Amino acid sequence: MKSLSAYILVMLLGIPSVGAAAGKNYCGELYGVSFGPFDYLERFNLGKQLNVVEAHHFTSDVENLVKGQSSSLGGDLHYTLRVWPNHHRALAALARLSIRDKSTRFHGLKWPVECYFDRAIRFNATDAKVRSIYGGYLLHQGRNKEAVEQLEVAVNLEPDNVTALYNLGLLYFKLKNYDKANDFANRAYALDFPLPGLKNKLIKVGKWRELSAYSKQESQD
Repeated sequence: MKSLSAYILVMLLGIPSVGAAAGKNYCGELYGVSFGPFDYLERFNLGKQLNVVEAHHFTSDVENLVKGQSSSLGGDLHYTLRVWPNHHRALAALARLSIRDKSTRFHGLKWPVECYFDRAIRFNATDAKVRSIYGGYLLHQGRNKEAVEQLEVAVNLEPDNVTALYNLGLLYFKLKNYDKANDFANRAYALDFPLPGLKNKLIKVGKWRELSAYSKQESQD
């Protein structure tokens, strides 16, 4: 399960929820800074602004959690996510850091890890990949109900979000809702999701059914 969660987070994790309860005052204002914030969904139109951050703060060493570039590892992730609140790869890196080090607070981070998801969602609530990454984080933490909520939003926003589909299947399997688990598994595999784990789990309990509605041939049509 650990390797599967790591795979999901790279593609794109008990700590109390900071969203509705804490709100923007706890997790900081989004605006009022000299540079940014910018929407990661608009990154292809903002190449210069993105390069400023990624060249000096979100380098490969930072993304791979090796070391910081301009400051501490947490400091560079904080700067990246302050300027680009919904930076998908930076959020995934932060989630992996939290999982790896079993902590939600790091030197250089202004807020707990989950605040950065709160800020990303407040900045652009329609960003499906943020919801998917957050759902994966919550799934890893065993917070199944909250994970379902985030992943359902991700799938509603982006029906072909294969990571969200697969994670939802895993969650519903854990909740023993095998019909839904089978449905989301079929949808994910029709989009060529590469890991057979969920299918194997369903086979093991005698609940796997290949649904014609999501066959690869029909999905191509």
